[in-house]
Amino acid sequence: MLKTDKQLLFKEVMGNYPTGVTIVTTTSEDGKPVGLTVNSFASVSLDPLMVLWCIDHKVSSFNDFIKSGQFAVHILAGEQQELCKTFASKGVDRFSKCHWAFSDNKLPIIEGTFAVLQCKTYKTVEAGDHTILIGEVQEIQIDSNKDPMLYHRRHFASIPPEFYTTKN
Repeated sequence: MLKTDKQLLFKEVMGNYPTGVTIVTTTSEDGKPVGLTVNSFASVSLDPLMVLWCIDHKVSSFNDFIKSGQFAVHILAGEQQELCKTFASKGVDRFSKCHWAFSDNKLPIIEGTFAVLQCKTYKTVEAGDHTILIGEVQEIQIDSNKDPMLYHRRHFASIPPEFYTTKN
């Protein structure tokens, strides 16, 4: 399908909007770990704790995420750029390229991330060529010694330390 001028412009605008980067994981019906890189992630609610993310209908793991009823959102640390690229690649055994283990909730949890939110799927919403998955957060892990990864103009990085300095 050829992209329209408006679609190309939209893609350029969104690619220039800085976002965090996540890997979302779940388990397939046969118990295998499944995961992909996602930057369409946002908080939804504090009471109850809820987040959302979007998945393209064409992704090979689409049905795994829809059927599993749960997922884990890994907010990547700044130094996890290769992991981010691995989970965005096709045709690679993604979980062989990282250290991970199943949680008590039977979700694949990747080590070394800034934070992990284990969620129960609350609702799915069809939206164009994507489905929005809204999850109720069940478990939270954070490594405050790490900085989260940012994505901007096709580049990955941590927040530079000078960003934190305040000027009077």
